Amino acid sequence: MRGAAAAALALGLLAAVPVLTGRSAVLNWLFLVLLHAGIAQSWNLLAGFGGQVNLGHAAFFGLGAVVARILWLDGAAVPWALFAGVAAAGAAGLLIGAPSLRLRGAYFAIGTLALAEILRITFANAMPEVSALSAAQLGDYALAPRYYLALLLAAGTTTVAWGFSASRFGLGLAAIREDEDVAAAIGIPTFRQKLLALLASTVFAGLAGGVFAYYHLSFYPSFAFSPIWTFDALIITFLGGVGTVWGPVVGAAFFILVREALALRLAELHLLIFGVLFVLVVVAFPGGLMQAGAALGRRLGAPARPAQRPQQG
Repeated sequence: MRGAAAAALALGLLAAVPVLTGRSAVLNWLFLVLLHAGIAQSWNLLAGFGGQVNLGHAAFFGLGAVVARILWLDGAAVPWALFAGVAAAGAAGLLIGAPSLRLRGAYFAIGTLALAEILRITFANAMPEVSALSAAQLGDYALAPRYYLALLLAAGTTTVAWGFSASRFGLGLAAIREDEDVAAAIGIPTFRQKLLALLASTVFAGLAGGVFAYYHLSFYPSFAFSPIWTFDALIITFLGGVGTVWGPVVGAAFFILVREALALRLAELHLLIFGVLFVLVVVAFPGGLMQAGAALGRRLGAPARPAQRPQQG
């Protein structure tokens, strides 16, 4: 109950930010945190809870972005454009997941990575020009609606992650992650569970892509399929804590804060320094920042040991 109350309070405070401040710098920074929390959480739903490592997450992010962007620029209402992008990402997830999830080991990861690269090259050739807003759309641009969409994305993915952690379905995914053969032997429908987790993961990745497309004034369509969207999600999840509910959220805030601070001061060198920092965090705390926070909480909350009297001899 305490955790739910804290989450509701945090959600209320985030929802009030556009009312409390009109500073675009604050809204932009929080937007990036929420967007990255959403895409990392969508990756975590499959890889963290189910153990199925998706190295082509950018494929589903990109499909959601490009489909939503095309329809929106052609005059479709934003909710319908986002829905179409989500549907395209979910359909692609089922199409690639139905055959590849039956394979073991690295085959699923390789298959999704190949899909992302195929789509990136295809869209780079088919749509080489930048996608930019018209003068009328630029005049109507407002940051607050984009911010609220990112907040909805982060809240939705985190709610689903909490549902995974507190349900029989999530326990089944955890069993598959630990040992799929044992999970199948005790009656868990492993393929169906993995496919449903993949569908949830790709649907939210498509929504994240749609929010990204609605936010940016201009970008190259092929950029939406860049591997950066996969590996940023992976890094954020590992930083926060793989297979945890709040890990991607904490990891996203840490990732964006450190990345932006280093980029402002060190330009291109920030990538090397951030890489070293990431390795240090993961090596010191394999469970990510959530593990570090739990360890610190236990240490601070531990009662002081009474001083031992010297033995009388």
